[in-house]
Amino acid sequence: MLSPKRTKYRKQHKGRLRGISYRGNKIAFGEFALQALEPCWITSRQIEAGRRVLTRYVKRGGKLWIRIFPDKPITVRPAGTRMGSGKGAPDYWVAVIHPGRIIYEIKGISEILAKQALRVAAYKMPVKTKFLKAELKAE
Repeated sequence: MLSPKRTKYRKQHKGRLRGISYRGNKIAFGEFALQALEPCWITSRQIEAGRRVLTRYVKRGGKLWIRIFPDKPITVRPAGTRMGSGKGAPDYWVAVIHPGRIIYEIKGISEILAKQALRVAAYKMPVKTKFLKAELKAE
């Protein structure tokens, strides 16, 4: 599963999920993409589940890009612990997603297969998503 090799600080503030994604909201590498329509935290486990289902569905054909990375540590206190005594230990990692963010991109397969594969991957995501197709560049 994805996680940073090292970070400056072990623990982070919770933060807020306001606003839209100004960066990472356009197709940059592939031909087809899965775009988030709601704000959320996507865990490294969910990213990995989506990646596995995509690679299996396309029978390891084409090329896949994961456009998000879980770099926010989420801390959890042990069950049955009383109030006080500080913040819990880092437990898992999440990627902060704003509406419009591209999650996966894929290239080298047909549109029908890409649509079906990304639909199956969308079931693994905790948000509503949309299938995107790259527009052809006029030269």
